Amino acid sequence: MEKKWKQRTCRKTMQANNNYPDKIETIYKFTITSGQKPERVDVFLTRAIAGATRNRVQKAIDANCVRINGNPVKASRKIQPGDEVECVIMKLPPIELIPEPIKIEIVYEDEHLVVVNKQRGLVVHPSIGHRSGTLINALLYHFGMRDAIKLELDDEDEESENDDELTDEQIFASDAVRPGLVHRIDKDTSGLLVVAKNAAIHAELSRQFAEKTTEREYQAIIWGNPKQEKGTIVGNIGRSPKNRKLFTILPKGGKYAKTDYEVLENFKYVSLARFVLHTGRTHQIRVHSHHIGHPIFGDPTYGGTSIIFGGENPKFRSRAEKCLQIANERQILHAKTLGFYHPALKQFMRFDSELPEDFQQILELFREVSFDY
Repeated sequence: MEKKWKQRTCRKTMQANNNYPDKIETIYKFTITSGQKPERVDVFLTRAIAGATRNRVQKAIDANCVRINGNPVKASRKIQPGDEVECVIMKLPPIELIPEPIKIEIVYEDEHLVVVNKQRGLVVHPSIGHRSGTLINALLYHFGMRDAIKLELDDEDEESENDDELTDEQIFASDAVRPGLVHRIDKDTSGLLVVAKNAAIHAELSRQFAEKTTEREYQAIIWGNPKQEKGTIVGNIGRSPKNRKLFTILPKGGKYAKTDYEVLENFKYVSLARFVLHTGRTHQIRVHSHHIGHPIFGDPTYGGTSIIFGGENPKFRSRAEKCLQIANERQILHAKTLGFYHPALKQFMRFDSELPEDFQQILELFREVSFDY
């Protein structure tokens, strides 16, 4: 079967926010030849358009953007020899990795890797909803790059349930992109992470994280005071069936997750706690803390912005409200310690970082007042 087709792409005016640009109108035209057997138009277009999905084609049909011989059609309409098929699909423009002069704290750097103490509010890597202003943009600039790198998106990326995250393979497919993320921390979690500068170092560090031979310690302010000062939380983590943007402990399915915790200081209604990760699941500490009834202070996603304990104590309530204002809807969670075996130097390296300013300020406000009646 021979199909004749042509593609035309028109870029529309971009919105003011570069993270949410207008979609590109892409027009596909096909002339059905005599050798083509009758076939549903939705099936034909899904197969004929590279990277298209059945869902995306159906959306185009529902919007009257699929026409045969100039007339809008339903998905069940079968193509026939001689038909002129036109399909208009709206697609997001490619992501451009633009080196940006964003201030970042470099804790350690050599020719093989770099250790960064990430500030709160900084997204680690680009995604469909965060196209710029990320740690990767900052590192590209730090490493001396100045030219933008385009990352093409397909339909599967745009319809991802994974909060529109891109995979490492997509981000680092270009040889021009040197920094390779080995692990991640959330946008509003501060602290240490290591980034590889070449594929061999990335592979070796990734193996260490997978085999759990690295050292990762977090500190956080949590609501309440756990009955046991030390303990281990085990529970499979997966996306919540009620809200796909959230993660939760699942009775069935999900991924195995294990977290050790220890209370370092008890302030009656809140505590300073240390967490050690044995696995690295998305939102792991936040989900596990919430699961045992002691969410991270200030966490807007997992119940940390309400006064869970001590609301009946006027002195504490006043102090807690002030501390929540300082937290400004960010979880008071910090990746404080990071240790790993340096693949090139052949030695174990351990890094420790100070608690960020807002964390320390909240901690001191709780330390300086007794909340006993």
